[in-house]
Amino acid sequence: MKNLRRKTLAAASAATLGVGLALTGGLAPAAAAGPDTSYLVLAPQGANTSQAAARVAAAKGTVVATYDQIGVLVVRSTNPDFATQVAGAGVESVASTAGMGTALDEGETVEASAADVASATGDPTKEPLYGQQWDMNMIHVPQAHAVTTGSANVVVGVLDSGISSTHPDLATQIAKDKSTSCIGGVTNTTESAWNPTTSDHGTHVAGTIAAAINGVGVTGIAPGVKVAAVKVVNDDGYIYPEAAVCGFLWAADHGMQLTNNSYYIDPWELNCRNDARQRPVWQAVQRAIRYSQSKGVLNVASAGNSNYDLAHKITDTGSPNNGTPEERENLTNACLDLPAEAPGVVTVSAVGPTGAKSYYSSYGQGVVDVTAPGGDTRYRTQGVRSTSTDGILSTTFNTATRTNGWGYKQGTSMSGPHATGVAALALSAHPGMTAGQLASFLERTSVAQSCPEGVYNPVPLISATDPHLYDATCSGGERNSFYGAGMVDAYNVVK
Repeated sequence: MKNLRRKTLAAASAATLGVGLALTGGLAPAAAAGPDTSYLVLAPQGANTSQAAARVAAAKGTVVATYDQIGVLVVRSTNPDFATQVAGAGVESVASTAGMGTALDEGETVEASAADVASATGDPTKEPLYGQQWDMNMIHVPQAHAVTTGSANVVVGVLDSGISSTHPDLATQIAKDKSTSCIGGVTNTTESAWNPTTSDHGTHVAGTIAAAINGVGVTGIAPGVKVAAVKVVNDDGYIYPEAAVCGFLWAADHGMQLTNNSYYIDPWELNCRNDARQRPVWQAVQRAIRYSQSKGVLNVASAGNSNYDLAHKITDTGSPNNGTPEERENLTNACLDLPAEAPGVVTVSAVGPTGAKSYYSSYGQGVVDVTAPGGDTRYRTQGVRSTSTDGILSTTFNTATRTNGWGYKQGTSMSGPHATGVAALALSAHPGMTAGQLASFLERTSVAQSCPEGVYNPVPLISATDPHLYDATCSGGERNSFYGAGMVDAYNVVK
């Protein structure tokens, strides 16, 4: 199935990352200019980037962003031999990021109709559309709001496609002074730069975290906190490693305590550190995540929507998803879903309205930390298919008409912000926790969910050609591969 968290694309050049031929002997003719290509250039861990920057200049590259905090340069060059020529003292590794973008898939989006809005009969003490937010009751948000709706001192970085600053449920919720675009690995703090252009994915995520209680639309889990738009998805819908690196560092250096990450990096669903093409990406992103953690940031990531057991990586036959996937077998734990499997990141699986694992949600013993509502519009009860309202209702932005609204999406992209919102409430009620303490607290206050018996297949009739397409087997006891420590609980973290 297509991954609802994000759709992956890989350019043909991905197979030649970091490969070049050095000319030897005699006077070599000047190489013809190649395409303008982005690179990550890494200095040795702990070293500054001055020597690497000098080598970049000598290899006819231009530094567009310097991240001395982690020894990483973002470079552009038209020199086809740049990767070979920049190697040397002061440079630990280098990789082209051409073809390394991952395109967000908007998933199954259904707008809430005008009739839905007009006829909504949610609790008037909450919001007009609250009656359709089944997910909020599942994690006890009403009870939590009786204690706190969150503190404005808590700022959540939404690393995504931007947030609509004109949305009536979000306009008062955005920390504009902490928002930026990180497209190309370069920051741009103008409001138009971090607003959505081709995707409302980030707007939907932001609404789940912090939509205002203002008599309009929906409510967020932590409407008292602030969200910052950290745009890492470009106008073509791609997420490049340099943008993610920029996003993690921006959040760390601008006082954010949490980030939400509903994507993976690299055209491969699994980033293999033992693959020379992919290792520099892992190194750069891991450095950025570690730096953010050292600054007190807890990073939350969605587990993915491939119904894949991340703890038992045997084969990968579906990536890169550009029509010509390579079959990779006998994989090891050197291959990781990034950033979800990076150390210290809280990884979230998804459940539907029944509380059972969503048919699409990836899982894994020791990988999934907690679970949260992500929607399940294909769950069948007595042979009857569910409706779009079994997805997650939140804020939307129509990028074609430039209008704001509300609508349903499903995916671990939606479960991630539920966990992030609960973590934001926890920080509001118990300020001063470190990132590690907060992650542990989020797990300890979750409600344990037992494994279903036998092979789990919630939708046996969804594919006539492959009735076992969504088979999955849960492993573990109180902490298990489907649900981790359990369902996040907003009331448990504030009471």
